[in-house]
Amino acid sequence: MPLLPTLSTIFIVVSAVLVAIGWVLIARDKRAAHKQTMVAAAISALTFFIIYLSRTVIVGNTSFGGPDDIKVYYTIFLIFHIILATTGGVFGLVTLRVAFKRNIAKHRKIGPVTSVIWFCTAVTGVFVYLLLYIIYDSGTTTNMMRAILGV
Repeated sequence: MPLLPTLSTIFIVVSAVLVAIGWVLIARDKRAAHKQTMVAAAISALTFFIIYLSRTVIVGNTSFGGPDDIKVYYTIFLIFHIILATTGGVFGLVTLRVAFKRNIAKHRKIGPVTSVIWFCTAVTGVFVYLLLYIIYDSGTTTNMMRAILGV
């Protein structure tokens, strides 16, 4: 198992689990614990993003190494995951911002939506990881500098 993709996937799963715990805590009106848990979830998601971005820039992205006849389905699934992750990230930032500004009415409206998007992002992210590194042999990896500059 490759270290950085495995580590980043673990952090995104941890963030989703923490969001679920935070949801339960707020349902039980444990506001302080909810806040701490959601901040931990955000830190876990940020850690994932830093690892992912660093790996993408320095090491590169790994192409799909599975059978050619399912590559198109993988690509569609990956695009769906990227859209979910981007949407979830933006929603996450907005949700955290309104919470820290104490706009609780707005936070209550978008928090559950953000959580569902984030759960879907985590699940699809795990599937991308499994398809790239566990189920099939990995494809080639090219770093961004090599891809852009040919260096």
